[in-house]
Amino acid sequence: MNKSLVKRALITEKSTDLSTMGKYVFWVEKETTAREAKKIVEQQYGVKVLRTNVINGKPKKRIVGARISNKPGRKKIIMTLQKGQKLDIVPQ
Repeated sequence: MNKSLVKRALITEKSTDLSTMGKYVFWVEKETTAREAKKIVEQQYGVKVLRTNVINGKPKKRIVGARISNKPGRKKIIMTLQKGQKLDIVPQ
């Protein structure tokens, strides 16, 4: 199991609001499964993950001058922790 599959925590206004409900959002590599991400987060942060939800972002077309390219899609995973547990990754 590779720890680099979970890139970093996503810190936005929406994810900060979710953290008050015990849900935390992470950017992950495309090939990462929900089970792998759950194991990595449990080992790295020492918490119990109850549920994982996966969001696959689609690639988007990008036009710069006369060139057309694609912005790569991204994958997010929302982790729901056991009641009473929290991560100190989100600023208050």
